[in-house]
Amino acid sequence: METFNHTPNKTTQRKTYHIFQDWKINKGNIKGRIVLALYRLATLIRSQKILVILFFWYLLFYRIFVEWFLNIEIHWNSTIGKGLRLEHGHGTVIHGDAILGDYCTIRHLTTIGIIKHEDGSYTPPPRLGNNVDVGASVTIIGGITIGDNVLIGAASLVVRDIPANTTALGNPARVIKRHDEAGPLKQSSNGTV
Repeated sequence: METFNHTPNKTTQRKTYHIFQDWKINKGNIKGRIVLALYRLATLIRSQKILVILFFWYLLFYRIFVEWFLNIEIHWNSTIGKGLRLEHGHGTVIHGDAILGDYCTIRHLTTIGIIKHEDGSYTPPPRLGNNVDVGASVTIIGGITIGDNVLIGAASLVVRDIPANTTALGNPARVIKRHDEAGPLKQSSNGTV
């Protein structure tokens, strides 16, 4: 079993409140733009008790419109870095304590969540580094860390840490390729590396 120490940088640990920070990267994806702008606004409102009191109606609207009608559950307590790219998004679930770095890509039917143990306790949430590209129908669960510049193949089940600069896939996901550490993964226009 391969292990590594990856401490996410400060970008993945702080919340950012610029409402349109994901707008440019989701060009041509109106659903992604709407969902992420609504998410950023809900996160901003949840940051202050007075805003929660004044705008409780917005939080209710967010839960009903985004989760029920658009079928995307991105909890306002999750910490998501700038430039999240939401491809299709349908059926996506991101746990409220999950941490995603900058410039991640999440595709439809992806779940990022926790595991409940038999004793009733829960694992910590997953932590994704910067430039993580998650394929469709991926499940990432448990207190795991995914390093920077990682590509996760479609329909993978990620239950173990994945080191930076790699490609992983399978059930359970395993590293199949290492990348040059010089920079982030380069994507073509269709989302492949």
